[in-house]
Amino acid sequence: MALPQYLQLQIVSADRSLVNERVDEVEIPGADGYFGVLPGHTPLLAVLGVGDLWYRQGQDTHHLAIAFGFAEVQPDGVTILAQVAETAEEIDVARAEGAKKRAEERMVTPAADMDFERARVALMKALIRLQVAARARIRS
Repeated sequence: MALPQYLQLQIVSADRSLVNERVDEVEIPGADGYFGVLPGHTPLLAVLGVGDLWYRQGQDTHHLAIAFGFAEVQPDGVTILAQVAETAEEIDVARAEGAKKRAEERMVTPAADMDFERARVALMKALIRLQVAARARIRS
């Protein structure tokens, strides 16, 4: 049996479908680290972490900020079900900078009733949004 020539990538967040494209390669932020997927990959189901998901179509690379959810990998496709997913163009840099600052302040001067893990996750999301937005600016 011949290997597929491309992957059908579908990325869906809690409120919408973001991507439904044929792609050559995908790198996914798994909970245990990043992993790459090429056509013909062994099937797997993975838990997503917070990170920069990128996919390549020919010479063009696209970045998305992803947070939590699941990835299903098949030899001819990848389906991402994410709690949070934003394309680089959708990221409000000023808002992400503000979220980063607030999370850092909460972590530096914690209150007795502060949820440290929630502040850590908020900081991770803000940093990934800023990283993805910066990569998009570099490409343009």
